[in-house]
Amino acid sequence: MMIDALLQQHEGKTLDFKQDLRSPRGVLKTLVAFANSAGGRVVLGVADNKQIIGVPDPLSEEERICNLIADSIQPRLVPTVDLVTVEGKTLLIVEVFPSSFRPHFLKALGPENGVFIRLGSTNRQAGLDLIAELNRSAQGIVFDETPMSELDKSALDLDAAQELFANKRKLTDKALQTLKILKHEQGRLVPTHGGMLLFGKDRELYFPDAWVQCGRFRGTEKVHIFDQTEIYKPLPVALAETELFLQKHAFKSARFGALQREDVWSIPVTMLREVLVNALVHADYSQRGSPIRVAFFDNRIDVESPGLLMPGMTIDDMKSGVSRIRNPVIARVFRELQLVEQWGSGVKRIFDEAREQGLPEPGITEIATGIRFTVWLKEVVSVDAASSTTGRPGSEQAPNKYPASTHQVTHQVKTLLQGLEGDMDRAQLMAQIGLKDRGNFKHGYLDPALANGLIEMTQPDSPRSPTQTYRLTTRGKAVLAEFTQAKIKE
Repeated sequence: MMIDALLQQHEGKTLDFKQDLRSPRGVLKTLVAFANSAGGRVVLGVADNKQIIGVPDPLSEEERICNLIADSIQPRLVPTVDLVTVEGKTLLIVEVFPSSFRPHFLKALGPENGVFIRLGSTNRQAGLDLIAELNRSAQGIVFDETPMSELDKSALDLDAAQELFANKRKLTDKALQTLKILKHEQGRLVPTHGGMLLFGKDRELYFPDAWVQCGRFRGTEKVHIFDQTEIYKPLPVALAETELFLQKHAFKSARFGALQREDVWSIPVTMLREVLVNALVHADYSQRGSPIRVAFFDNRIDVESPGLLMPGMTIDDMKSGVSRIRNPVIARVFRELQLVEQWGSGVKRIFDEAREQGLPEPGITEIATGIRFTVWLKEVVSVDAASSTTGRPGSEQAPNKYPASTHQVTHQVKTLLQGLEGDMDRAQLMAQIGLKDRGNFKHGYLDPALANGLIEMTQPDSPRSPTQTYRLTTRGKAVLAEFTQAKIKE
């Protein structure tokens, strides 16, 4: 890259400007972060205001930075160091590339505290989870292909898996091994991390953060929440339920072309599906402390997934269609279920479709916990507009106050609503409706009722509290009243 073009850029994931080496620790941290992330250049001799001041005694400074790197960083880092003259002043450019010997660290801080990665234009100290991920990626170990030797085949809900695959594929042991849902380990078949994430019966026990938190906020900030739900279903099912949550808070109108009617949503449904698939497939499920988060605001929808960009990747790479698959087991299953058209093409399609629809360019941001993908809406969609289309031009009809009609409620959910009296905990509810299987209760009864806003937690801020109880919402009471009325008419 020409030096003039380099100096016109802003500091970011792969570029940092420093005035001099008076505080070498900052330069060394940046070089470590570059080597552990996507590579980058440190340009010495540029002031904070981008004024070119040059470095004094360039040859001496070149030798000094090389000695500092050799003495201070492990494993050994071999950079490219160039001296470039601009406006009669000499700049020192130190370039490192994504390293196959990562994680690199500062010797003085040690391998647990001295690992840094690049987050935007800043350096972030890596925690133990991220250090483990850097080690795995350097060794070519894929997290979701790793076998869980403490489990066996019975840990997977293969009936649910076969139901999803339907006639696409018969899930024999051989097929499950081909998909790497199962692996041979010590003479027996055991599930992989990816297999458990996709179809594990007790997935939450092993991956407590592998769930989706959805929220609809009033306005454009995370201040006043209007509705929320938590989705703990297997990943392919979680995709569908997250889409339903977004559509629940959007509105749909009819547009009539020359030959047929077309439904038009107030949110870009196709784009959002791609964004959600990207989050579910590329999340770093080895990380702890953060689920996938979907936040619906009046002017945008933010989707946050845990896990920073893969080493060697930049946001510009993502936009141009370059992709590295973090979870190939999950990605392949999504593709076979036709939830992904082609590996690596989703992000580019999102940007292409935004241009075609005349929408602002989507945003991709590295945040402390991972990646935030922002999809901007064509026009403001307020909570009131989405929940009631009365008087809106082009609306199909004025909606019912409780848009979920009784025919959309499954028999299981109906049974749950009829058994829920006052505030009841999980054990009381299961006893009331005569169930003993916790998994069946959760996935067939509790989760759908929560997702459709028919029941709610009494402690929404502590969803896993041992004292958590549930109660009917206003919407749930209305649906239950419809059931009762229909029964009286019969």
